[in-house]
Amino acid sequence: MEDINLFLAHAVELEREAARRYEELADSMRTDGNVAVEAFFRQMAVFSRKHLALAVERGGFRQIPALTAEAYQWPDGISPEQFDWIGVDCMIDVNNALAIALDGERRGHAFYAVIACSTGDPEVRVMAREFAAEEAEHVAELEKWIGRYATQSSTRPADPTSEPAGRA
Repeated sequence: MEDINLFLAHAVELEREAARRYEELADSMRTDGNVAVEAFFRQMAVFSRKHLALAVERGGFRQIPALTAEAYQWPDGISPEQFDWIGVDCMIDVNNALAIALDGERRGHAFYAVIACSTGDPEVRVMAREFAAEEAEHVAELEKWIGRYATQSSTRPADPTSEPAGRA
C-alpha cells in the first residue's frame, strides 16, 4: 500500500469494525452472565474507538477517502477484524468468544505488519508499524485472558450428569 490516505481509510474501517465486533462479543458475554469478560470486551471496544480516533487524527488535514466495499484491499477480501466473526451470537461461550477475538487481532496485526514491511512509502511504513504494535498489545492481552480461562476450564470438575465422551 503506497498511499497514506488509502492506508488511513483501511485503518479507520478496521478499527470501526473491531469496535463493533467487541460490542457484539460483550453483549454475548452479558447474555452468558460473564461480567468480567463482558467488561474486558467493552474495554477493548473503547481501545478500538481510540485507535479509530487516532487514525482520523493522524490523517490531519488529509481527506481520508470513503471507499466502496470493492475498493478495500483486504488480504482475504474482507476486513481482518471481520473474518471469523460470523460465529458470534448470544449463545457463544467465553472460550470461543476469546478465540474469535484473538483471531481478529492477529489478522489485524498481520495486516499492518505486512504493509509496514512491503510499502515503499516511509509515512505509511511508520504508521503501519505503530498500528501493528498496538495490535500486538491486543494479541498479548487476549492471550492472557485465554490462558486464564483455559486454566479454569481444565481445573473445573467434570459434570457428573453429563454423558461420558464418545457416547450420545
